[in-house]
Amino acid sequence: MMDELDMIKPLKKEGTTNESEKSPTIDLSEIARVIPDKMAFKIGEVADISGLKPYVLRYWESEFEALSPQKSAFNQRMYSRRDVETVLLIKKLLYEERFSIAGAKRKIKELRKELKAEKQWVEISDKVELAAAHLNDILREIGTLKSLFA
Repeated sequence: MMDELDMIKPLKKEGTTNESEKSPTIDLSEIARVIPDKMAFKIGEVADISGLKPYVLRYWESEFEALSPQKSAFNQRMYSRRDVETVLLIKKLLYEERFSIAGAKRKIKELRKELKAEKQWVEISDKVELAAAHLNDILREIGTLKSLFA
């Protein structure tokens, strides 16, 4: 597991780059692979998975509306799998891609829009395939009826 976590460690040197000059490709499947197969995670588990301190995670909750863990009955933060994916995405954007917090917020919104649009296309495609299957069934039935009356 540590080998997979090593690939998302922050860069050591501090520096700034112009965000408009870069167009990073975010491999979401790479991010999802390092997360254990669980439904909910405590803040300490997320800190271990991400290699971040809990206070960083709490700060990010205040900065990124996409990151919103639920509170348990004992008032303990419980991160969903999606929250952990978001933490790893934020870490990748801030530490590896060198985005500012504002830039990372914009990029996350952009990625969410793209994902939503892709989901809509998949749904439309599924509906078209279903309609085509129904149309083929109707055409077969028409052919059967034609042969009965011919």
